[in-house]
Amino acid sequence: MRVWGNVLLLVSTDAEPKPASRERPLTVADLVRWANHAVERYGLLWLEAEAAEVKRPVSGHVYFVLRDKGAVIPAVMWRTTAARLRFALEPGLRVRVRGKLGVFDRDGRLQFYVDFAEPAGAGAAAAAFDELKRKLAAEGLFADQRKRRLPVLPRRIGVVTSRTGAALRDVVKTIQRRFPPVQIVVADCTVQGPSAPIQIVNALRMMQNANVDVVILGRGGGAATDLVAFNDERVVRAVVACPVPVVSAVGHEVDITLCDLAADARASTPTAAGELVVPVRAQLVRLLAVEERRLRREIGLRLRDARQELDGIGESARTTLRARLVARATELRRLELRLAATHPRAQLSARRSELARVEARLRANDPAPRLAARRAEVRRLEAALATAVRRTLDRRRAAFAQGVARLSALSPLRVLERGYALATRDGRVVSSAATVRAGDRLELRFARGRARATVDDVDE
Repeated sequence: MRVWGNVLLLVSTDAEPKPASRERPLTVADLVRWANHAVERYGLLWLEAEAAEVKRPVSGHVYFVLRDKGAVIPAVMWRTTAARLRFALEPGLRVRVRGKLGVFDRDGRLQFYVDFAEPAGAGAAAAAFDELKRKLAAEGLFADQRKRRLPVLPRRIGVVTSRTGAALRDVVKTIQRRFPPVQIVVADCTVQGPSAPIQIVNALRMMQNANVDVVILGRGGGAATDLVAFNDERVVRAVVACPVPVVSAVGHEVDITLCDLAADARASTPTAAGELVVPVRAQLVRLLAVEERRLRREIGLRLRDARQELDGIGESARTTLRARLVARATELRRLELRLAATHPRAQLSARRSELARVEARLRANDPAPRLAARRAEVRRLEAALATAVRRTLDRRRAAFAQGVARLSALSPLRVLERGYALATRDGRVVSSAATVRAGDRLELRFARGRARATVDDVDE
């Protein structure tokens, strides 16, 4: 039994070869096992070197060599470890690996068994990533309060990605399947490599003049090291500065980039981004049909109530008009009675009575000259009286005609006949422009018929 740190190793009694001699030489297998036990005593080791000669057979294991200026050692990574890699192990990549030394029995060759690997400098990169993340978060670039809602039905969708990548095909296919009429504008850019950040920034700036309603920023699958451009500060600030909402579709669900945190929405894949920005057209059509039926029922109820209220207004107006007509008729009768009292016939009758009395007195006194003078005076007075009565009657008739005209002008129906209209909203009469807003629906009642209208502008 051997104890290496906190590792307990059980070894059979014949695990180590017995001392060799000329009479009892070692076998090759014994020698290899002896060497293997010797190097295993070192336990877990960390190496930093350049990977080369990377091979991936169908078994899923990865075979490569680790080298630097002084030496080369073969290395192997079993399939389960290789499946957990977060980056693409390529020839020429400098890596930091952890593992154990061992001797391969078949070849008697020393090799390094790797159980963990990361790109060299990953620790510094992670520290820089965390520092930049804290800095941008402190500026509020990741705050939920500044994030915008996506448009319900965008007319044009911008896509910032490589035109040759699978991400673009996935986005276009998804959008055209769900809502074919939507137009797609693509800004081509490199999504990995040294020039990727500035190309992505320029592509986002181009979208500002493309008249799009939402932008999808994305790329296809890849290792975590392929997402460096989307952790660049310039790209993150360009996402925040974009005048329309941005959907980040970078990497996979487990790979969170700074662009994901700064974007207005995040999708795990480009396909998911396409599903996020547009609805299914057939579902939307069905929803609109349901809403149309509901609105028709609501409008029907509103119209019925409006008609009833308008009928009530009309009846009230007719009642008011009848009362005013009765009052005017009473006033007219009073004026007629006053006019009758001053009618020329009544005046003439009174004058004749007076003349008769005068004649009687004259006959009694037989004053012929005075009687002639009185008769001439009577004729003059009769003529003056007839003229005065005619003028008074003309004035009374004109005043009566004006009263009738004013009474008729007060009728709501006569107002409508002069080209005016009665405006109502939700069954209530609109008497001031201050009570309506652009987009309100109004019903207009004319002298003959009704019409519905939408308010375009309001001048108070």
